[in-house]
Amino acid sequence: METKRKRIQHPIAPIYDKNSSVLILGSFPSVKSREEGFFYGHPQNRFWRVLAAVFETDVPATIQEKKEFLITHRIAVWDVIASCDIEGSSDSSIRNAVPNDLGIILETADIQQIYVNGKKAEQMYRKYQYPQLNREAICLPSTSPANAAWNLERLKVEWAQIRAER
Repeated sequence: METKRKRIQHPIAPIYDKNSSVLILGSFPSVKSREEGFFYGHPQNRFWRVLAAVFETDVPATIQEKKEFLITHRIAVWDVIASCDIEGSSDSSIRNAVPNDLGIILETADIQQIYVNGKKAEQMYRKYQYPQLNREAICLPSTSPANAAWNLERLKVEWAQIRAER
C-alpha cells in the first residue's frame, strides 16, 4: 500500500525577541499554515481567537498583526518538529521527526514557561526536547478544530494561564 506521507521541512521561522517570556510550541504546521507561511493559518484553528480573548484584544488578521501581537505580549511561538514525514496536516501521521533547536530562542529570551498546544506537541516535546532541555512544558488543550470537545470559552479559561507568566 502506497503512503501519502511526504518529507516536509518546517518552513516558518520562530517568532520571538529578547523580551519573550512565554514559549508556545505546536507540533508541526498544517498544510494551510505552510501555504500561508505563518503559524495557525487554518481559519478554523482557534489559536488567534483564543489568544485575543485571553488578552482582551481584537483578533489579529494579517501576518504582520500576528507578529506584533506576539511580540507585544512577550510570547514566542514555534513548533517542536523541524522536519518529518507527514500526510497532509495529520499529526497522527507524523513519522521520522527531527526536532527544532529551541536553543536559539532559549539563549536569547528569558523564557519563564514553555507551553505545548495539544497532546501531539506534548508527546513530541517529551520525546525530543525534554531530554536535552530538562524543562517541563505545560500542555494546553489543542486549538485545532479537530479538538471539538473544547469550545472557545473553555479554551480561553485554560489558556488564560499564559497571561500570568508574562
